[in-house]
Amino acid sequence: MLIGEYNHSFDDKSRISLPAKFRKEMGQNVVIAPGIDNCLFVFTMKGWKDFAERLSRPDSSSVLQADNRNFNRLVIGRAVEVEVDGAGRMLVPEHLREYANLVGGKGSSAENVKATIVGVMNRVEVWNSEAWVSYRTEFGKKTDVMAERLAEVGMI
Repeated sequence: MLIGEYNHSFDDKSRISLPAKFRKEMGQNVVIAPGIDNCLFVFTMKGWKDFAERLSRPDSSSVLQADNRNFNRLVIGRAVEVEVDGAGRMLVPEHLREYANLVGGKGSSAENVKATIVGVMNRVEVWNSEAWVSYRTEFGKKTDVMAERLAEVGMI
């Protein structure tokens, strides 16, 4: 189970370390994809296969439905499989760092860009740390409303 919040920085080669607690569970190859709310999703290979299959099921994402086609293009089409090295680092391609605002200033590398890595059960999310604090603060104020909605549908 992937849970917890960790702060890391990118190195000068645009790599970021997975938290030690996640490394064994994630394995040597992971898939990084554009996530929701301008973060990145990081899946195990099995987790990615399950996620992509759910998005591609005929009953939920018909190729005839524009929203489903577009969502699949933007998420599945921009995803990349990367290797996690012996030190637990993964190289995050530039197009994904740009999507999640994980790039340095104009003309600079990703080095020293602060990122927050969040475990969300079946995936890891990588956030620009400032964006994460803003998101967490905003939605932290609404936990009572979210809990009520979840209770209404029998989730809690």
